[in-house]
Order: sequence, then C-alpha cells, then structure tokens
Amino acid sequence: MKNFLKTAVIAIVLVSILAACGQDSKSTNGDDKKVLVMGTSADFPPFETRDTNGEIVGFDIDLAKYIANELGYELEIKDMSFDGLIGALQAKRVDFVASGMSATEKRKESVDFSTEYHRSGEMFVTLKDSDITSIEGMNGKKIGVQLGTIQEEGANKIAEEIDLEVKTLNKVPDLIQELKSGRVDAVYLDKTVAQGYVKELDLAGFNDPNESTPGMAIAFPKDSEIVDSFTKVIDEMQENGELEKIAKKWLESEE
Repeated sequence: MKNFLKTAVIAIVLVSILAACGQDSKSTNGDDKKVLVMGTSADFPPFETRDTNGEIVGFDIDLAKYIANELGYELEIKDMSFDGLIGALQAKRVDFVASGMSATEKRKESVDFSTEYHRSGEMFVTLKDSDITSIEGMNGKKIGVQLGTIQEEGANKIAEEIDLEVKTLNKVPDLIQELKSGRVDAVYLDKTVAQGYVKELDLAGFNDPNESTPGMAIAFPKDSEIVDSFTKVIDEMQENGELEKIAKKWLESEE
C-alpha cells in the first residue's frame, strides 16, 4: 500500500511538471524569451504583404520586429482578415495588431492604441482611361473598399450624398482585380498603398480632398500592460531616426 501511494505521488508530480512545461512553451522559446503574438492582414503593401517566398514583410513588420527586440520579446505573426483583427484583440488571440490601422475614435472604444507612427490620407484609384477625377464624378458609379476599414466608413458617408454603390471585399488585391475587370469603377484606399498600385499597375487616381483621417498606430486589447512600453520605443525611434529608416526602406518609392 505504501509503495502504491509513493508511486501515485511521484506520478502526480511528474504530470504537474509536464503540464507546466507545456504551458510555458506557449509563451517562451528555447532562449526563455517571451513570445508576443502579432495580428496583421498581409494584403496591404508596403505595410504588410507576402514576398515571393511567402514570408510576411513590410513597414509594419520591420517596426514590430524592432520594438519586440528592444523589449526582449520574440515575435510570432498571425495573418488574418482585416475585419477580424479587432475581434482577435478582444478575444486575446493576439497580443497586438500592426496592420496599417488608423486610431479612430470608434476603434478606441474597443481597443487601446500606441502613439501614431505614420499618417497617409486616402486616395481613389481608377483605370488609366477613366473619366472619374473627383468625388462628384463618381455619381452613379460603383466603388470598392476593404471590409472593416476607415475607407469603408468614408465610402458609406459619400454614398449618403451622391448615388454611389459600395462594394466590400476582404483583400485589397481582390479589389484591384475588380477594378481591372471593370466590376467596380474605383477603389478607395490608404494613399500610400494606392500610390504603390498606381505606379506598379499603371493605374490612375486622385487624392481625397477631405480632411485626412487619424494616423496609423499599433492596437492592443483594452488595458494591455505593454501599450506604454511600445509607445516609448516608438517615441525613441522617432527621435533616433530608426523610424525614418524603416519609412525610407518601404515608403519612399510610393511617396
């Protein structure tokens, strides 16, 4: 009986140790560094996209890697639809989101934001031979926007003023394909992203003349403990030139 109890106690201890090890593996790697999970939608070049090898790269990726390294974290990146990023933060499936997301007042009701790190504005993209050169010229037309974005909100506001049909899709490349196929008359995008497509695909477009939207910032679950540390690093990057280096690498050709 004593031997049985002794064996049972040892077994319980071993199970507890193994369970603890399993839990630790989710938050640390072999170097005992904590892992931060970043959510993004890798269809938004030059901020986040996949290169020819399938690796997620871009402005936001370099920014997140720099911050994680400065704070002593390893970085794990999860690619998902843009309209699911806020939900992933709220459910705490990711620790933060870096995905060209503007820090709007509406979003601030659901998540917290770091300080802004980039400001673009918006742009309407059209085919090269399009006669649409203004918002008024889109009367009776169809415009494409990415689901869950500030451009979707903006397009819906425009549709209250003129006869405009708004079509939403999950991915920006799909919107561009809709434009090239003639299924939409224009695509409404972040200006930096739009300029890249205009240049690469020989398209046309014009800037949104309205006041620019809030700048891009990193999003976190409400009351996250890492917001202040991220903001501190971003502020330091603005002062020491590191943020400018990343901007030159990814944005200079578009801007």
